[in-house]
Amino acid sequence: MHRILVSACLLGFHVRYNGTDAASAWPDLEALNRWQAEGRIVSFCPELAGGFPVPRPPAEIVGGQGRDVLSGTAQVIEAGGNPVTDYFVRGARLALAQAQRLGIRVAILKEGSPSCGVHTLYSGDFSGTLKAGRGVTTELLEQHGVRVFSEAQTAQAQTYLAYLER
Repeated sequence: MHRILVSACLLGFHVRYNGTDAASAWPDLEALNRWQAEGRIVSFCPELAGGFPVPRPPAEIVGGQGRDVLSGTAQVIEAGGNPVTDYFVRGARLALAQAQRLGIRVAILKEGSPSCGVHTLYSGDFSGTLKAGRGVTTELLEQHGVRVFSEAQTAQAQTYLAYLER
């Protein structure tokens, strides 16, 4: 049985920058409940693991996306201008370490987050605009063979799990 690394905010933990959760963003609670009953779910928040408090100022990737942060050509900046790249990279590395320690090959992470965005991120100018791209944790996990899905891709994650377990 394969375990699934899941953004803690999607599981109802109040760990987001503003002290809220994102549990209502998960459209397929039947799958989530089944996975929890099977003991597959491993909750993780890379931002808390990286050292951030709750609440904290919002942060966005400026100058690229997750792969650019990991290569050192982009930064993660808080709304007030404070650079926080090191926290995001540390959290991503800890997420990868957890996945590797537990043999996790599938993750479901929160779309839009500078850590966990799977397909989209905020634009980096704090205007509320989204752009295509991956967050820092998503990028690092994918680079190391962990398939990452957003909360809207539960069906695809189920299909991939079935493939892995054949």
